[in-house]
Amino acid sequence: MSETSAAENTTNTQSQTHAFQAETRQVLRLMIHSLYSNKEIFLRELISNASDACDRLRFQALKDESLYQGDSELKIEIETDEDNGVLVLRDNGIGMSRDEVLENIGTIARSGTRAFLEQLSGDEAADSNLIGQFGVGFYSVFIVADEVELITRKAGARASEAVRWVSDGGGEFTIEAVERGARGTEVRIKLKEAEKEFLSRWRLESLVNQYSDHIGIPIRMQKQAGDGEDAEKEGAQWETVNQASALWTLPKSEVEDDAYKSFYKHVSHDFEDPLAWTHNRVEGTQSYTTLLFVPSHAPYDLQLQRDERTGLRLYVRRVFIMDAAQQLLPHYLRFVRGVVDSDDLPLNVSRELLQENELLGKIRSAVVRRSLDLVASLADDAEKYAQFWGAFGPVLKEGIVEDMSNRERIAPLLRFASSHNEGREQNVSLADYISRMKDGQDTIYYITAESHRAAAGSPQLEIFRRHGIEVLLMSDRIDEWMMGYFHEHEGKKFQSVAKGDVDLAAITGDSAEDSAQDSPASEVLERVQKALGERVKEVRNSRRLTDSASCLVIEDQQMALHMQRLLEQAGQEVPEVRPALELNPSHPLVQRLAAEEDEAAFEKLSQLVYGQAVLAEGGQLEDPAGFVRNINEFLFAAKTS
Repeated sequence: MSETSAAENTTNTQSQTHAFQAETRQVLRLMIHSLYSNKEIFLRELISNASDACDRLRFQALKDESLYQGDSELKIEIETDEDNGVLVLRDNGIGMSRDEVLENIGTIARSGTRAFLEQLSGDEAADSNLIGQFGVGFYSVFIVADEVELITRKAGARASEAVRWVSDGGGEFTIEAVERGARGTEVRIKLKEAEKEFLSRWRLESLVNQYSDHIGIPIRMQKQAGDGEDAEKEGAQWETVNQASALWTLPKSEVEDDAYKSFYKHVSHDFEDPLAWTHNRVEGTQSYTTLLFVPSHAPYDLQLQRDERTGLRLYVRRVFIMDAAQQLLPHYLRFVRGVVDSDDLPLNVSRELLQENELLGKIRSAVVRRSLDLVASLADDAEKYAQFWGAFGPVLKEGIVEDMSNRERIAPLLRFASSHNEGREQNVSLADYISRMKDGQDTIYYITAESHRAAAGSPQLEIFRRHGIEVLLMSDRIDEWMMGYFHEHEGKKFQSVAKGDVDLAAITGDSAEDSAQDSPASEVLERVQKALGERVKEVRNSRRLTDSASCLVIEDQQMALHMQRLLEQAGQEVPEVRPALELNPSHPLVQRLAAEEDEAAFEKLSQLVYGQAVLAEGGQLEDPAGFVRNINEFLFAAKTS
């Protein structure tokens, strides 16, 4: 956010006007229009923020009980002012300072707004779903509000250090210092004329029961006063309208599916239901509870989250400790959401202490196993698993590299496209592949490429297609990296069809594919090598080509050429790798090459054969214009001969 009209010498006690960032204004406009059909979600978001504020105060008070200031009964209150059309929601949680209000008042204002906007398609329904993935946060209140006033005081701060923030959701907001006797935050919502339904106690209570019944902080509303004398005696009394018991502490038999779905939306700020969940209580030498969820879609920034704070919510004996306990999950399971509540960890545990805690290591191992078991349970439903794999497959593949101890659990969960299927669907498991292996085959063949189309059309597949040998087609960016660490599965070794030598004699029963009478003489291969110079390591006859004239091949332990290009484009240093050029001796172009006696024509034809191999592999030519001239020259010569 940037200040637009406050003078440089303006103090924090005076009212200041600030402008929203242009991107934030755009998101606000989009949200107000796209989410209107789901407008009641604003109450869930405000209650969720209030609950988090109470949890954070409870944790901070473990170190400094004076923060309670004599008021340790944490609560959330909802109040209505029907005469003025105002809905009020307040909590006595941690509160915010002025700087925190400016930085953290809304999820959208501080969470990569520009990156979010780059994902927008212009399709209202699709963008609405994307906003759900993004997390609408505080600003969802403007769906129903003409104006929002927020007054907050940080726990431990003086009454004069409270902050008042006001905005109509347009281009600006104002902020000033005010007096507030109590800590915590109060949000006053001036409702639009068409949204007065949210002044109805019945409507508000039903929404609390629908979205926030599971929150462990009491949510209170004023009792309906009676008539006459009784009303005067009763005054303003409050009653709790939610269950106010942490859902994960309840026996599974007492929790309905709708409650799990609602709780997931609370911890994830998602609009959609989770794909699956698992709820477990462990008792014995260690006692802890886990409640884990797999989302139904990936957040827009999933691939960017490797360096972000992600993880599960950690509680100790129902006391909130931290929001993103990275030590509970490895990075490749960063899509899992949920809660871990331990009875054994110390209440004052910090991120630093978690690094060294042996108890947490055991909990982490169990959480990883349960997360992978939860994913495995989805595999019984092909449609659900396809949805999961489309969202999180590339992330799960990271586990093959990062988690050797669980590699055998992860491997059966992997899915690939295959030459066995013509489509792009990644629905072939390693078990499927092994079940279709030919007699005599002890190798799982695969190819990595920049795209599915490049993998499926690679000339290196030709001999495999001729003999009906299945090849896994890998086109995710992580695949080449993953296969550098994934050498075998269930006793079957992996081999790239684009690397090293190919010998299918044990499967096909044939002798070497390139018979001596069809092969160019060694002197021809040497002439091609000389014509191409340092561009290739060697020129040799191919046992993998049946239709194409040529292809490029690297050694078994070398990085695929397309991956080298990706790293170079990212500014990474990559060791120089010179590929081998393989020639198909039965191809007319190669036979023409062998018969060519004119050295100048031979050199041009050699470059043409090499250029075809580069293009087929997905590479870029050093001299595209020269390649085109060579093609045109040979086409013209063929036409006139």
